[in-house]
Amino acid sequence: MFTDKIDAKDFPKMPGEYRDLLVRVLTIQADCEIGGPHLYVDKLLPGAPDAIKRLVVARTAAEEIDHFRKVMDVASGIGLDLTDLLRHSNRERYVDAFRGEIATWEDYAVFGFLIDRIGRYQMEEFEGGSYAPLDAICPGILSEELGHIENGRQFTAELANGTEDQRRRVQEAIDRWYPKGLDMFGHSGSKRAERYIEWGLKHRTHEEARAEYIAEVNPLIEEMGLQVPDPEANRKFF
Repeated sequence: MFTDKIDAKDFPKMPGEYRDLLVRVLTIQADCEIGGPHLYVDKLLPGAPDAIKRLVVARTAAEEIDHFRKVMDVASGIGLDLTDLLRHSNRERYVDAFRGEIATWEDYAVFGFLIDRIGRYQMEEFEGGSYAPLDAICPGILSEELGHIENGRQFTAELANGTEDQRRRVQEAIDRWYPKGLDMFGHSGSKRAERYIEWGLKHRTHEEARAEYIAEVNPLIEEMGLQVPDPEANRKFF
């Protein structure tokens, strides 16, 4: 496994495979960071249930946009311009979970609870990794992601403890987002994932990360008195 630390000045000297993998991971990460706010801001910034929750939506969106800025700055250090991602429609996003629209509070809550948690997993992959500028932005982004996850967990639990209709609707949201979340880890046995690990750009295989996520999130869903969906239903990647 490659263990050296690489700075932007070293990037042109690196083998083509390393350069291609770094470009890919930065592009997809930036797309996910900006893709989140594009899902929910139009409907949920004016549509959140109260002023405090609207503030949470606004602050979360601002932080995610700043995460995009930070990843874009890292990319610019290797001559990669990701500005166009700001103008992409949701349909053009790399990851299926970011294609579409979030129009209900239940979906927003569960997105924070389940999908932002995967954002934490993704960012943890880069911690201590071989590309030093990417490693350097991880602590600040991870700290804010933990806040987004906790907000999502609290809002989901609140709905689970609400009226019968709220409970039904939040279970439906869990059923929608849980398989999308598992798919975000990608194909098990991915050869590209092995190359990321070999070059020190990631730490875990897709199946390892997905198994850790399931072990973490399933008990949290059950603690709320909600049903964990079938992990093989409505999936695209296994």
